[in-house]
Amino acid sequence: MNSSTDLQNTLRSINHKSYPAYKSLKGSYQFDRYLLSIDHVQGDPFASPSHISVKISHRDAGFPVAYYKDSITKTALCDYLTRQFEQQVNHYTFRAKGSGKSGLISVSHCGQEVLERTCCEITSSSIIARFFVGFPANGRTINSPELEKILFEFLPICVQKVFFYRNINKKQLEETIFLAEDQAYIRQELSRRSLAAFVADGAILPRESGVSSKPMKNSVPFVSPDRLRVSMNLPHKGPITGMGIPRGITLIVGGGYHGKSTLLNALELGVYNHILGDGREYVITDETAQKLRSEDGRFIKDVDISLFINDLPNKKDTHCFSTEDASGSTSQAAGIVEGMESGSNVFLLDEDTSATNFMVRDVFMQQVIRRDKEPITPFLERARDLFEYCGISTILVAGSSGAFFHIADTIIQMDSYLPVDITQSTKQLCKNYPLPASNPPAFCTPKSHRIMTRHAESAPRFSRGNQEASERLKLKVHGKDGFSLGRQDIDLRYIEQLIDTEQTAALGLLLKYAVEHLMDGRRTVADIVHFLDEKQKEKGLSFFFENSYISCGYATPRIQEIFSCFNRYRRL
Repeated sequence: MNSSTDLQNTLRSINHKSYPAYKSLKGSYQFDRYLLSIDHVQGDPFASPSHISVKISHRDAGFPVAYYKDSITKTALCDYLTRQFEQQVNHYTFRAKGSGKSGLISVSHCGQEVLERTCCEITSSSIIARFFVGFPANGRTINSPELEKILFEFLPICVQKVFFYRNINKKQLEETIFLAEDQAYIRQELSRRSLAAFVADGAILPRESGVSSKPMKNSVPFVSPDRLRVSMNLPHKGPITGMGIPRGITLIVGGGYHGKSTLLNALELGVYNHILGDGREYVITDETAQKLRSEDGRFIKDVDISLFINDLPNKKDTHCFSTEDASGSTSQAAGIVEGMESGSNVFLLDEDTSATNFMVRDVFMQQVIRRDKEPITPFLERARDLFEYCGISTILVAGSSGAFFHIADTIIQMDSYLPVDITQSTKQLCKNYPLPASNPPAFCTPKSHRIMTRHAESAPRFSRGNQEASERLKLKVHGKDGFSLGRQDIDLRYIEQLIDTEQTAALGLLLKYAVEHLMDGRRTVADIVHFLDEKQKEKGLSFFFENSYISCGYATPRIQEIFSCFNRYRRL
């Protein structure tokens, strides 16, 4: 074990040398009550910054054991520490000078949702924080006094203020942990009470703007309709009331700009916990809920869409359907079947982003185009089957078609951002406008046997003597909306519950691991995804770094997003 003095001596010995001399710093160094590790050194001052981590033992950190006793409290504590650490390092980033990224100190930026991230990890013995530092240089000549300033002046202050319990705002942390436990309690209550979602009275659903997820100031607080109001007694907050959306088929209606999509957006993000002050802290949705939409042009491989589409004029088999360029209706049919495969218990849909011919066929259209000439069985005729045969609830925003009123169990009208339960009055009105009798094909649960086979381009490359070459598939993340693996682009723009670039990076990491290790021509997509999901729950994303250093910059995705990512990989 090297000491901090050893690091200081090495820094002084390499000053003014060429940039590659920084590589000699790689290793671990004991500082006062924490261990600093230089895990990866950048190639030059303009390259991606160096990877640094600090490890603090629980004995030194001093956080109460109750604050990291299970996955719920661990994630909440890590999220809190990451936010505090980012605030501290922002005071010092680029205060050390030099070329390119010299002086950068960067930590994961957390949004309104609480995610499990690699930037902070709590093990049985310690807290580990991971971050990036731009090693300073003038041109490509080392400027080690500036790095010494970062590692020996700036960083110790940040670590001391954040990772030692005696120095933090204890009341604020307690509220964070208690909120996480209350949110977990509500999720358990959803299952026990057969609810698809819960929206607390007083919740603030509108957001500040289209590019900001912070709560809108002076917005209308949510108030539950009396018939849908439920009460809960949370472990820490105590009694709370709000709207409980029952399982089944729920319709959200109302005039334009009255809050229909705002409510749906809050519900789709209710699969995540939110931070205190977000306004949606107690908007909780079934954690398997999946937002679905049409995606013109998406790739589909070997999906059984016969539940919705049959008897195509070209005689193409819809029990094992593939296309490079799906239509809106076909893509939405595939999305629903893939959602069933991923284990979703709730589907969230908005009429505005759905294919019209997939959702409903009105009476006049049915008169003009006979059923035997229409290959599409609309969602209107399948929503009830999905619930009764598969236990999958639907929450649908509708603004133009009244046909869905007939199949809905619960109808919520949004009126100036306030919900009104109009179920009973609308059901009476439906009697005056009966739907024509329909005779859809019998319901049959889709089957999936898709095999993931390694393509020649995707295969790991081997050098002479069967030794694995250093060349591997290159992964490049393109923001939140997708990534490239090798020469394949994976487009994730329409996966609307994917909320963070670090989740996209993690999906790339998981797919890369699967391609290099699991695609043996025998495992199905479901086999591989469930294996990956189990490993990340058991060992975290560190499992997929394959004995190399674990990097900051990854956030754990849900199994629904893993399925969605793999289903868009064109080498299935």
